[in-house]
Amino acid sequence: MTPDGLLLAALPEHLLLLGILAILTIDLVSSRPRDPFMPALITVLAAGAAAFSLHTAGHAGAPFPGHFSVDADAFAAKTLLFGLAVPVLFLARAERFDGRFAMLLLASLYGAGLLLSADSLVMLFFGLELLSLPLYALVVLTFRRPESAEAALKYLVLGGVGTAVLLMGVSLTLGATGGLTVDDFRAALASGDVLARGAVVLVVAAFMLKAAIVPFHAWAPDAYEGASVPATAFMATIVKAAVVLALVRLFGPAGAGPGLVAVLIALPLLSMVWGNLAAMRQQGFRRLIAYSSIAHAGYLFLALLGLPDARFEAMAFYVLVYGLTTLLALACLPSGEDWLRDRLNSLKGLYHRDPRAAILIAVAMLSLAGIPPFPGFVAKFLIFRTVMDAGLVAVAVIGLIASYLGIYLYLRVIQYMFMNPAASHPRTEPASGHAAAAALLLVAAVVLVGVFPGVVLGWL
Repeated sequence: MTPDGLLLAALPEHLLLLGILAILTIDLVSSRPRDPFMPALITVLAAGAAAFSLHTAGHAGAPFPGHFSVDADAFAAKTLLFGLAVPVLFLARAERFDGRFAMLLLASLYGAGLLLSADSLVMLFFGLELLSLPLYALVVLTFRRPESAEAALKYLVLGGVGTAVLLMGVSLTLGATGGLTVDDFRAALASGDVLARGAVVLVVAAFMLKAAIVPFHAWAPDAYEGASVPATAFMATIVKAAVVLALVRLFGPAGAGPGLVAVLIALPLLSMVWGNLAAMRQQGFRRLIAYSSIAHAGYLFLALLGLPDARFEAMAFYVLVYGLTTLLALACLPSGEDWLRDRLNSLKGLYHRDPRAAILIAVAMLSLAGIPPFPGFVAKFLIFRTVMDAGLVAVAVIGLIASYLGIYLYLRVIQYMFMNPAASHPRTEPASGHAAAAALLLVAAVVLVGVFPGVVLGWL
């Protein structure tokens, strides 16, 4: 590949790295703290525009054969993730976070870029760890409460377990196939050898832990609750999306091997049921979002069983809709001293205090529930159609029944806002300009995706 080809293939990652260095340099040479919002925003927009342009142009190649390669799906996934990072930056600016938050977020996005272009298990490991490591700091850095340190410690310990499991899977893959490329892993997927199957199970288990699939989900509720709203939004959307879309790439056109089918049926369905049931019992909004995200991860993992031609399209569209609606719900949360306790009761009577915020949260809840005409309905329809087209009609029906549990969950939030009197001592503050801008961007995107889903699907 020519030098120009090398530059183009990894252009989004190069731009992210330049942004990290720019923010670090500004912090080092400045005599007083500088607002990192504009440099970070320009960096993410530039990286997203580069990925979008390269996807549209159909650029593909392997700048580092056997380690890093790009194709249309990789650029599409990066475009989605970098686009979802824009409202997260607006939320971070509303919280007045410093350059450390921006650098950690960009570093995690850089890891996501590597993960989505990994052509070897070594690069896959580096990408996954670079995606995860900044998050441990984000949890404890962005919310100064005792729970934040506890949540970060739990996240770190369980993340370390996931790393160890992944490395064991990588080493077994080397022993079973003699190589560490993605093609070697796919050969292990198709193999009936006990060692190869053990390698595959360990690697997939590590990905399930990062995505908080039951029974590897214990870290998520505490981490989401202990982190700030921007950090929670980043973990619930971008991190989960990167992990799941990377697994699509890892499986390749052949999909999951026969030894994984039972696992990819049982655990996603269990996640959908348990995530929704556990969310019903939560009194904290971010813990509710955490368990809800476990259920949504179940939908995404279930789609891994779909046919190759439709699998990526359905999952990418679901990632986009789920990300936009979850971010919208978090962007519209009331703020203030009373809200720091994160009680769901703080939403009582929100419509009477802040009608716009209540309506926008209701839109997000209805979309997450998959109720037409909101885009969440189209996203879930594509997931279940993909599973049914693969001949797993019974699995799709069970998943559809499990999704009805979520309807009660999200309608409960709406009932709190619209059908209850205002809380007795609400101490909420008006949304800042940046939080309002994030909400405006998100609701516009949700409406456009809901009205023109065919345009998005055609681009994917």
